[in-house]
Amino acid sequence: LNAMMAELKIDPSYAQRYLNVGFSGGEIKRSEMLQLTAQAPDLVMLDEPESGVDLESINMIGSKVRDLIENNGRRTSAFVITHTGQIMDFIDVNKGYIMIDGRIRSEGDPREVLDSIKAHGYGVDDE
Repeated sequence: LNAMMAELKIDPSYAQRYLNVGFSGGEIKRSEMLQLTAQAPDLVMLDEPESGVDLESINMIGSKVRDLIENNGRRTSAFVITHTGQIMDFIDVNKGYIMIDGRIRSEGDPREVLDSIKAHGYGVDDE
């Protein structure tokens, strides 16, 4: 645990605190990564792992998400929700979906989907 905490730049004294109480946004995200790393899951589900953190934490979180997915040669499945796409700078993404009002409205290459949104917005007509 101490080695994992050091890798994520989490002060060892945080292990004695209540979970996430008084943590900054970046500390909460790093704490979540610590918990996932310790569990070594077969499926990782993350909701906006890059939101609410500074640039240094984004790099650390992104690298840790990549490590979790690659998992020493054993691929772990991941479902990652993002509004900015920044996480794609760190992980190999093979499918992207746009969900609007609870419905999947588009799917495709994640980078192409994101580039289209940046250029044209969502452009979804209600049926």
